[in-house]
Amino acid sequence: MSRTKYVIAFALALVMALGAVGVASAAVPTDSKALRDAVTVDGIMEHQEAFQAIADANGDTRASGTPGYDASLAYVKAQLEATGYYDVTVQQFPYDAFRELETPVFQRISPDPRDYVANEEFITMDYSDTGDVTGTLVATNDIVIPPGAKESTSNSGCEDSDFEPASADEPQVALIQRGTCDFRVKAENAQDAGYDAAIIFNEGQPGREETLAGTLSADDTSTIPVIGTSFAIGEQLYNLLNPGPVTVRVATTTEIRSDVPTANLLATTKTGRIDRQVVVGAHLDSVQEGPGITDNGSGSASILEIALQMADLDAEPVNQVRFAFWGAEESGLIGLQFYVDSLTKRQVKNTAVNLNFDMVGSPNFVRFVYDGDASDTDSLASTGSGVVEEVFVDYFDSQGLASEPTAFDGRSDYDAFISVGIPAGGLFTGAEDIKTAEEAAIYGGTAGVPYDPCYHQACDDITNLSDTALDQC
Repeated sequence: MSRTKYVIAFALALVMALGAVGVASAAVPTDSKALRDAVTVDGIMEHQEAFQAIADANGDTRASGTPGYDASLAYVKAQLEATGYYDVTVQQFPYDAFRELETPVFQRISPDPRDYVANEEFITMDYSDTGDVTGTLVATNDIVIPPGAKESTSNSGCEDSDFEPASADEPQVALIQRGTCDFRVKAENAQDAGYDAAIIFNEGQPGREETLAGTLSADDTSTIPVIGTSFAIGEQLYNLLNPGPVTVRVATTTEIRSDVPTANLLATTKTGRIDRQVVVGAHLDSVQEGPGITDNGSGSASILEIALQMADLDAEPVNQVRFAFWGAEESGLIGLQFYVDSLTKRQVKNTAVNLNFDMVGSPNFVRFVYDGDASDTDSLASTGSGVVEEVFVDYFDSQGLASEPTAFDGRSDYDAFISVGIPAGGLFTGAEDIKTAEEAAIYGGTAGVPYDPCYHQACDDITNLSDTALDQC
């Protein structure tokens, strides 16, 4: 494999050398060859194999709050401390840990009884409460079928007025479409309107059709069972309501443990301008359901290998670099938020940029670059993020590699940086969304299946990777 394509290493070398991201240009000449040559897929895979071994020894998971996560953090910490190049800090924090205790149930009782398959046709939302509800299905207002041309066109469940008053005499289940507000808002509004459970179905545009896996967040105040399902199932249920009533059963058994200890790991260069610090981040935790080798062993292993090679080269960055391995990302970006909340105003100002790498080895990959200037997507953005995007896109172009924009949509560990005005950027090779025929023609792989068919599943193991994606990112 070629070792000249490591765009992460190139981008890092560039921002290490610049005085300020806000005035940077992707055209600034930067010699990143030594670092790019030093970083290899073999080196990254050594860390991935270590993460797999840790999961194997700890119930097939590396989720925050579990021994598998603690062992992953200890492994990364030992690797970085051994270099002597970094100041390594473990940043402890507590969080509310969610887990599912029993297989959930979703049934259509009438008409035409049907049992839906758990974790394939529906998924319990993280932080859903426990409940067993058999009741009449009621659709919210603002459901858009067929879906709008753009993402987030449905306002379903985002306002109190979207819900018909619930019956005081019989259980009722709200049918809600994904759209312009957080799942938490939809669930809380459903409960406030008197509903006993909620089904949130995907929105329906290309890439938003599959079974919906969502998080309500640890701060969710609803106490009802909430599940996610696909657009096809939601559309069918919605259409069945036209001729007459629909009765469904939703049953979940969950546990939320308060103040579970976990941690971020921070490794900071001892040299470089502290007023232009570059934070290179990837979340270290997996979901409970699997070892998380693509999500996000791929990002963690990649930045770990880059950090080790920087140390081996004894690089002298103009700007201080901090490698951050975030905890509790899968529980709602909790580790990142804790980190940003702990910064003083001066430290926020001194953070020049965040580079985020959450999934860079997806088996059915596309080379996505975060749309920092929001020119191509409905993207969150902060001043300077467009410059970071330009660095990645221009480098891919220089290597004859196509790339695609992807939105900052708040789903990964850049969100809190953007919220306080820190520029951000990064790469992503795709998760549960479906690869299009056009993308398959450009990037190879298989159209009509997810970028990562094992996303948030037990099969996200060492076999669930693309060496090509790891090589090119």
